[in-house]
Amino acid sequence: MDAARISWLTAAETARLIAGGAISSEEHVRACLARIEQTESTVQAWAHLDADYALAQARDAAQRRRCGQPCGPLHGVAVGIKDIIDVRGLPTEDGTVLHAGRMPHVDATVVSRLRAAGAVILGKTVTTELATFAPGRTRNPHDPECTPGGSSSGSAAAVAAGQVPAALGSQTNGSLIRPASYCGVHGFKPTFGLLPRTGVLRLSRTLDHLGVLARSLEDLALLVECIAGYDDDDPDTAPPRPRPPLTRVLAQEPPLPPRFALVRTPFWERLDDDARGAFDELAQALGEHAQPFELPAAAAQAIDWHRTIFEADLAASFESEYERGADRLSDALRGQIERGRRVTAVDYLKAQARIAIVNEGLAGLFENYDAIVTPAALGTAPRGLASTGDPLLATLWTYCGLPALALPLARGGNGLPLGIQLVGARGDDARLLRTARWLCAAVATNR
Repeated sequence: MDAARISWLTAAETARLIAGGAISSEEHVRACLARIEQTESTVQAWAHLDADYALAQARDAAQRRRCGQPCGPLHGVAVGIKDIIDVRGLPTEDGTVLHAGRMPHVDATVVSRLRAAGAVILGKTVTTELATFAPGRTRNPHDPECTPGGSSSGSAAAVAAGQVPAALGSQTNGSLIRPASYCGVHGFKPTFGLLPRTGVLRLSRTLDHLGVLARSLEDLALLVECIAGYDDDDPDTAPPRPRPPLTRVLAQEPPLPPRFALVRTPFWERLDDDARGAFDELAQALGEHAQPFELPAAAAQAIDWHRTIFEADLAASFESEYERGADRLSDALRGQIERGRRVTAVDYLKAQARIAIVNEGLAGLFENYDAIVTPAALGTAPRGLASTGDPLLATLWTYCGLPALALPLARGGNGLPLGIQLVGARGDDARLLRTARWLCAAVATNR
């Protein structure tokens, strides 16, 4: 198999081929590095890449296989790591000059679990400034004059460009779902607390989620299953329990055809024509399996409650950066921190308390529907590189801690990708993936 074809394999396909001896981990990693060499001058997805280090890991994987040692489900598969997630011995600079040269000596928990599953850590992908709104240097692989989204910009672009089959990202507002939509890849933000955040830059304990960007639903299930679970050092992870059987449930047929709630969101008038058209086309394809659903009035207010928590937590998390280097921060981040410093304790606690109230209001929905279908972004990737786009359509689901998927099911009139967002009940990640598989098959049948 030639390198060009290897570089476009999914993570699951790569793992199967390596396990079967059809290709080696070194061949796979060399194919990824070759693709990066071909495209990186345009895409600029990597904050730090050490080819020798990646190849050394691949050779170690091959040696373990030859010696008959246990091989994990990601044995020999390259994965990119967003540059707010610590990797032992590689710089983690968080997209800011204030952290330049920072070198962690311990892996983040999710990186340790990737290594235990056999993955090769290919390198660190570009993030925005402290994972907020000021863009990094990455460009959209489909059109380098357009944003890839953010803050998981490098991870989404690297997967979309064929540079790596999967990458870790994060989301505190819309930082994973939006770039997945703009770059035309699969994105998965699991239920709050499913993935441990130890060793990851903290923006907001209440809102921070980790997630995965990849080329297939199978890849998403495979990676999340490998890294999910309780962590003593992250108090928001669930108590010790078996890891969710995501890959097994994904492969099953639903016992009954799923039912979908079509949610246009309170911000429908802000969507561009392509996004509205794609949503309406999907609704028509789903036919009797989908019904319009109007969100409770509190849903629109949740955007303000999210902002209250987000900005107050930014002010606390980045107090040191602000105090010693405010002039080195972007105007946007400096403004967020300064607004956050003015948030009252009463407003902050009210905003936090309403998370449970909004989730209670949505609980009845998930008794009648398997998933919410809603747009992933306001449109295709905006032209220009001064912004990463608007996270508005992911904010509510992040605030509520619900699992969400971005599915690359549509394209705009300009040819750029346009994602559809699928949202599930809190803790029901496996069923959400299975429902997404059914949905993708139904859309393919109707085309």
